[in-house]
This record gives sequence, structure tokens and C-alpha cells, in this order.
Amino acid sequence: MTERCHGKYKRIMGELKKWVKQKWVRIGTDGSILGACGTSKNKKNPDRCLPIAKARSMSKAQRAKTAKKKKRAGRRGKTVVANTRAGRVTKKYTS
Repeated sequence: MTERCHGKYKRIMGELKKWVKQKWVRIGTDGSILGACGTSKNKKNPDRCLPIAKARSMSKAQRAKTAKKKKRAGRRGKTVVANTRAGRVTKKYTS
């Protein structure tokens, strides 16, 4: 592995460590914060997860919209679904 690649690897791993330390929560289709991410009963079509700081900064309607988008696409078999514009997570909410 070259030095350049090794530095990139370290940077990626650093970001992953930050991501793991954040508190992520599940968002229900009604816009409510349901609890810790990964605790959804429906494993085939799980709820939308966001960092708690981002979830709290959004209105209940905005949270509901992004959660419904995830559920709707999940019913069609999609596993990765982009957030709505209001639900996009930026560095402001992840650091």
C-alpha cells in the first residue's frame, strides 16, 4: 500500500469512528423519534435513521416526509434511499 493510499485509509477510518460514536435514532413515518437505530422489528424494510442532532433540528413534518420516502422505496425492494433535502446530513450534524 502506498503512502498516499495509506493516508486516505486513515482519513476514512477516522470518519467511520466519528460516525460510530454518534447517537443515531429511528424516525417513524409519523415523524416521531422512535429510539435507537437498528432496533426496528421490520428487518426487510427498516425505518429511516438519522443522527439525533439532525433529527431534532428538523420539524416533525420533515422527519415524516423522509421516513415515508424510505419506507415507500423499501417496499419496492430498494435498500439505499437518499434523504429528502431537509433530511440530508451535513458535517454540521456529524462532528
